[in-house]
Amino acid sequence: MSVSQRIAPRIAARALATALLPLALAACMSTPIPDQTPPLPPNWRNAPAADAAPAAAPDPRGWWRAFGDPRLDALVEQALTANLDAAQARARLRSARLLHEHAGDVLKPEVRARTSNPIDPDASASFFVMGLDAVWEMGFFGRSEAIERGARAELDNAAAQLRQAQISVAAETAREWIALRDAVERERLLDSIRAARAEQLRVQQVRADLRLAARDSVEAPRAALAQAEAALGEPRQRIVAAEQALALLLGRAEPDPQWRAGPARPALTGAAIERAPADLLRTRPDIAQAQAGVLRAAADLGLARADQYPRLAFGTSIQWSVNVTAHRRTETEGIGVSGPIIDVPLFDWGLRRARAHAKGADLEAAALAYRKTVLAAVAETESALSALEQQRQREDADRRAFDALSRSAQMQQVRRGLGLSGDLELATSRIERDQSALELNAAQSDRAQAYIALYKALGAAPEDRLGRAEDSDVTARVSARGGEARR
Repeated sequence: MSVSQRIAPRIAARALATALLPLALAACMSTPIPDQTPPLPPNWRNAPAADAAPAAAPDPRGWWRAFGDPRLDALVEQALTANLDAAQARARLRSARLLHEHAGDVLKPEVRARTSNPIDPDASASFFVMGLDAVWEMGFFGRSEAIERGARAELDNAAAQLRQAQISVAAETAREWIALRDAVERERLLDSIRAARAEQLRVQQVRADLRLAARDSVEAPRAALAQAEAALGEPRQRIVAAEQALALLLGRAEPDPQWRAGPARPALTGAAIERAPADLLRTRPDIAQAQAGVLRAAADLGLARADQYPRLAFGTSIQWSVNVTAHRRTETEGIGVSGPIIDVPLFDWGLRRARAHAKGADLEAAALAYRKTVLAAVAETESALSALEQQRQREDADRRAFDALSRSAQMQQVRRGLGLSGDLELATSRIERDQSALELNAAQSDRAQAYIALYKALGAAPEDRLGRAEDSDVTARVSARGGEARR
C-alpha cells in the first residue's frame, strides 16, 4: 500500500469528524435561564421601631398564635386540613408529581404491537399480519433538558398553588374569626348603649310628666333609642356572615353554634418584623410561580430551538404474515428491519426560526414578569408594614380616650351614689364610655386585620402542610429554583 493510500482514509475520517463536530456540539447545547436576582433593599423601610414593638417577630409558620386564642389556633389547624381549595391544590400537586416522575419517558424506547388482516380481492391467499415496532428518540439539541424543565416548571407551579391556597386559608380563617369576635363585642356594646338610651328616655319622660321639661323634649331621646336599636342589625348580620364564611373555610355545611360564645378576642401582642426582603423569595408563592413561569418559558425556547435541528432516533420493526387459507394449512413468513431514523427540516419558510425567536422573547418577558413580581411583593409588604404601624398608633390613642371616659363614668357613678347627680347624667356618661369602647374595638379589629394582611403579604404559611411528607421535597425544590436559575 502506497503512502497516499494510507493517508487518504485518515483525511476522510478527519473531514468527517470536522463535519460532524458542529452537529455534536449542537446536540449538547443548553438554553440559559436569565438572572433572577433583582435588587432588593437590605431592610424594611416601614418596619416599626424597636421601642414601638420590642417583641420578637412571630414564627411565620404560626403567625396567628400571636393573638393568644386557642380556639383560633384550632380553627386554623382544622381549616388547613379540611379546606376544599387546599384539597384541590393537593390533588393537582399529586398529579404534577406523577407527570414529573415520568417526564423523561418520552425519550425512552417505545414499543408497539399491531395486527391487521388486509383483504385483497385479487390475491389468491389471505394473510394475517402481526408486527412489533420500536422507536428510541435521542434527546439531542437540548430537547431532553427542555422536556425535564417543562415538567419541573409544572411541578413547581403546582407546589406554589398549594402554598397559595394554604396562605389564603390561614389568613381568611383568622380574618373571619376576628370579624366574628369583634361583631359579638360590638353587639354587646351597642346593646349597652341601647339600654342607656332607654334609660335616658325614661328619665326624660318622667320629667315631662312632672312638667319639669317640655313635652316635646322626649322626642330627641326617643329618636336616639330608635337609632340605637337599628344599629344592632349591622353586627348581627356580620356575625352570621362570619359564621358562614368560617363554615365554608372548614368545609362544613353549617357553622358551630359554640363559635358565638366565649370571651372576646384577646389583644394582639406587639411584634417586630426583622426579616429581610430577600426572604420573600423563599416564602411568597407568587414569586415561586413567576420562577416556574421563567422555567416554563426556557423549556419552550429549548424545544423551539431543538426543532430547528434534525430529530434523531433508532427504530426497529419486525413483521410476521401468516397464510390462513387453503385447506387449514398455514405458512408463516417474517421480515425485520432496524436502523437510524432521521427527521431533517429542510425548508419551512423560516417558520421554525421565527418560533425560536418568539419563544426567546417570551422568555425575556417571563424574566421581566418575575422581576416585577418581586418588586411588587416588596411594595406590598412595605405598605402592609406602614398600615400596621398606623393602626397601632390609632389603637393607642383610642385606648387613652377610652381609659379617660371610663374614669369619668366611674366618677359619675360615685356622684350618683352621693346624690350629686342624677340618672340622666349617669346614662350619658355610660353612653360616652361605650361609644369610646366601640372606637377602640374598631381600632383593635383594624390592627388585627392589618397584621393578617402583613403576614399574608410575607407569604407566611405552615411549611409542613403540603399534603404528604414527601411534598416537603417539592417545597425544597421550589426554594432552590432561585439558586439554579442564577447558575
